[in-house]
Amino acid sequence: MKKILFLLLLAFLFVSCEEFQTRKISSEEILSEETSDFNWHEVDQYPAFEECRNIMEVEAAKACFGNKVAQYFYSRLEAKQPVVTEALDDTLYLYLKISEKGTPAIDSMEIDSLVLDQLPGIRTWLSQSVDSLPKIYPATKRGIPVKTTFRMPVVIKAE
Repeated sequence: MKKILFLLLLAFLFVSCEEFQTRKISSEEILSEETSDFNWHEVDQYPAFEECRNIMEVEAAKACFGNKVAQYFYSRLEAKQPVVTEALDDTLYLYLKISEKGTPAIDSMEIDSLVLDQLPGIRTWLSQSVDSLPKIYPATKRGIPVKTTFRMPVVIKAE
């Protein structure tokens, strides 16, 4: 009788152990679950100059970075003191790329032909301005540095 009870208990343990088995999940399944909820067009932390690094609110950090870049460009362009033959009041767009190492570079520029006629050196001036930007800390997504591109308007007014 004890042997039968022991065999029944042993059989019960084997059958019930199947209920406790865990399912093995592949790394591809984990990656697919993570990336389905992942917003690739937003960063957790925007690129920043030293004075903007401590700003935690995303929109304020973005504004701080944009304002510092704009101030830097305007001061560099003002120092050139270009001479124009016609009054200019136009906006050009600069696509500024910040690498995952914090290195700035111009991705592309949208410049009206009138501005190029009046200021033929504008592309060079903008490139020099980007090359001499102070240290930039890259944007991060989940704590990992990522590259970002910003469309920066640059207003050109000359009389």
